[in-house]
Amino acid sequence: MPQPTTRVRSTGCPGYSETLPREPGSAVTARRLVRVACAAWGLEELAEDGALIVSELVANAVQHARSSHIRVTISRFEAARVRIGVVDRSKGLPELREPGSEHESGRGLALVEGVARDWGADLLPWGERVWAELHGKECG
Repeated sequence: MPQPTTRVRSTGCPGYSETLPREPGSAVTARRLVRVACAAWGLEELAEDGALIVSELVANAVQHARSSHIRVTISRFEAARVRIGVVDRSKGLPELREPGSEHESGRGLALVEGVARDWGADLLPWGERVWAELHGKECG
């Protein structure tokens, strides 16, 4: 299993990332990575919401991505502002929709929107990054 990497980007923004197989079981590792990052930054209050968010983002990537692997990233842009992202090779940006009660799936992004301070998706030359932000107490 690949090991998580920790790095400081040239902007000074610390981050954790890990490449995982595109399979449902990767959500367990992704949740652990979020909890470790939040604990390392003293932002334990964001850990459970972050774990929920990354689970939904991984589930979407497992369902829609075009490659055998995904990349999970957790970045801290400010003292209490964390961005969780999942990068995959899909070229179709996700859309928030309201599934009918008879549908078994399609609620993940609505859940992310309800928990996160903000969320979005960015097209990349090779795919997409879907992300969500959480703000701790210091960010207001």
